[in-house]
Amino acid sequence: MGAINGKEFIDRINKLKPEIWLNGEKIDELISEHHAFKGFMQSKASLYDLQHDDKVKDEMTFPSPLTGDAVGLSYLQPKTIEDLRKKRKMMEHWAKATNGIMGRTPDYLNSVLMSFACCANYLEGKENCFPNNLRSFFEYARENDISLTHTFISPQVNRSQIYIENSKEPIAAKVVGENEQGIIIKGARLLATQGGLTDEVLVFSVGRFLFNEDEAFAFAIPSNTQGLKFIFRDTFLGGESNFDHPLSSRYEEMDSVVVFDNVLVPWDRVFYYNNAEVAEEFTQQSAFHHYAKHQVLTRQIVKTEFLLGIAELIVDTINISEFQHVQEKLSEMIIGLETMKALLEKAENDATLDEWGFIRPNIIPLKVASNVFPKIYPRFTEIIQLISASGIITLPTEKAFTSEISRDLSLYLQGANRSALDRVKIFRLAWDLTMSSFGTRQTQYERYFFGDPIRIASDLYKSYPKEKYVNTVSQFLILNIEDK
Repeated sequence: MGAINGKEFIDRINKLKPEIWLNGEKIDELISEHHAFKGFMQSKASLYDLQHDDKVKDEMTFPSPLTGDAVGLSYLQPKTIEDLRKKRKMMEHWAKATNGIMGRTPDYLNSVLMSFACCANYLEGKENCFPNNLRSFFEYARENDISLTHTFISPQVNRSQIYIENSKEPIAAKVVGENEQGIIIKGARLLATQGGLTDEVLVFSVGRFLFNEDEAFAFAIPSNTQGLKFIFRDTFLGGESNFDHPLSSRYEEMDSVVVFDNVLVPWDRVFYYNNAEVAEEFTQQSAFHHYAKHQVLTRQIVKTEFLLGIAELIVDTINISEFQHVQEKLSEMIIGLETMKALLEKAENDATLDEWGFIRPNIIPLKVASNVFPKIYPRFTEIIQLISASGIITLPTEKAFTSEISRDLSLYLQGANRSALDRVKIFRLAWDLTMSSFGTRQTQYERYFFGDPIRIASDLYKSYPKEKYVNTVSQFLILNIEDK
C-alpha cells in the first residue's frame, strides 16, 4: 500500500469503530463526524495528504526496501547524518503544517517504533522476548502507513517511591494469564493522546518493575481489539469556529485512559513480557530517546517560531515596539529559539553509529533541550499574556462582527495599523494558545512531555560526561602545588 492520503486515513479509522467513551456516553457515530474529533481528524488527514503533494512528496517519502513503493520518511532507519537531516526536513513539514501545536503528529510514534526496530537485536536470546515480532510489526506499520497511539504510564494511585499494588482487581495493566493464543492483559494505562483515533495502540513499559514484573511488557494491538476501551477526558474544544477558537477547533487531540478488560494480545504481537530487566534496559539501550527527542525538538522549534510570530504581531498591532521592556521580552524568546536550534544542529552534527549500524543523534544536546523547553514554554506564553495586557481579554466573537454592533467594534477595537477584525483575530489566537482551556493544556503538556522535569534533570546530571572537566581542575591544582 505505501504512504496513504487523508481520505484513506479517515476511512480506515471510521471502519475500526473502537470502543470510545466521552462524557459518560459511548460514541456510536463515525469518529470523523463527531463534534469533539472532527476538526482534529481533518487536520491530521491533511498531514497524510502532504505525502502526495508534488511540491514536497520527495521530502516526505522514500522507496520501501521491500516493494519500492513510496512509504513515510519517518520510518527511515538512518545510517548517515544525511539520513537524519532528511528525517528532520520531513518532520519540519508536518510540524509547520500544524505550527508545532499538534504534539502527536504521526512521525512521533513512527520514530519511536523505528527506534525499537533498529535495536531489536538487543532482545535476542532474552527470556520472554520476541525480536522477530517487533521487526515484523515495524515492517507492517511502514508498508501500510499505520497510525499509532501509545501508552506507558500507570494510573496515579500512589506515587511514593515504593508502592506494591494489592487491590483485588488490577489497577495498573498487567499480565493476568497466557494461553496458546497469547497473553491476557487486565487493568488500565494512561495517558494515551489520540487513543481510539489511530489504527493501533503501542503499549510498552518504562523502568524497572521490581515488585510488579507482570507489568513489564511491550506489544501492539488494533484499536478495536475486543475488551479494549478508551475513556476520554472532557474536551477542550471551544467551538467549531476557526475565528473564535483558531487552535482548539483544529488541533484538539484529546487524551484518554486505556482500559484493558481481559484483552488477548496474540503471540505474534508480543515483543516482550514478564521481564523487568528488559523493561528497564530496552528504552535506555535502544535508540528510543535519541529518535523520539530528535522529533520532539524539531516540533518544539517550529512551535517556538509560532509563539515568536504571535508576539511580534501583537507588538506591531498595538505599536509597542519602542518600549525596552517589550524588546527585552521578545529577545528572551529569540534567545530560547536560537538555543533550541543550536542544540538540534549539535545533536545531528555529533551523531554516531551504534553497534547495530544505525546512526543516532547525540543524546546530550537532546537531553539539554528536554530540560530547557519545559521551562521556557510557560515563560513564553506568559510573555504573550504580558504584552497583550487587557487586549487578550476583551475579545468579541465572529458573530458579533456580523451584528448591528459591528460598526462600534470596527471603530473601538482597531489596532495601530490593522482593522478591528484583524486585531481580534490576532488576539484570539494569542488567547487560545495561552489562556483558554486548550492553551493551558498545551502548557501542562509541554511541562511533562517526557515526564517529571526533576527526574529529567537528574538523568541529564547522571549521564553527562563530567569526568574530563573534573580532571582538568585536578590537573590544574596538582600543577600549582608542584610549582610551589
